[in-house]
Amino acid sequence: MAEIFLIQLDLEAKMLDEFDRKILATLQVDSSLSMQEIADRVGLSSTPCWRRIQKLESSGYIKRRVALLDAEKLDLGVSVFIAVKTNQHNAEWVQRFRKIVVSFPEVVDFYRLSGDVDYLIRAVVSDIRAYDDLYQRLIAKIDLHDVSSMFTMEQIKSTTELPLVNASTRSGRHEAQTARNSLVTS
Repeated sequence: MAEIFLIQLDLEAKMLDEFDRKILATLQVDSSLSMQEIADRVGLSSTPCWRRIQKLESSGYIKRRVALLDAEKLDLGVSVFIAVKTNQHNAEWVQRFRKIVVSFPEVVDFYRLSGDVDYLIRAVVSDIRAYDDLYQRLIAKIDLHDVSSMFTMEQIKSTTELPLVNASTRSGRHEAQTARNSLVTS
């Protein structure tokens, strides 16, 4: 019976509590805050707050801390979405395509999709000529079946903040409930 209890405690420990979500929300807005400022905002003292942040980092909830740069000031104000349809679905081509696309510094997002489009790439460039240079370098390295580019006219919303309202509680509760259910039926 003690072993079962330890499993349940371990599953419960994977869930984020309200303090963890407040810490994550605070860091998403400004990761340059001092430990004391974060602790004050979430309602903890510095040491427990620091321990929680260390735990969130070691558990992989916090991947890294970065500075968000102004693309306009850096003359990188043109965002282009590149939709790629391919007639190649073999592992060798996919691996090669992924390696090529991630090597371009202009590429900031890269997704494999379901539906009519196989891949969606978002790149930031200074102008149309810079995009054409990117496009020419891409098609010189790999054959593509169909490429369609869409340039943003206006950025209405862009955020790096994830919605934390129900973060990690569903999966953690589901895992705990699944473990409990398997114990009851055994």
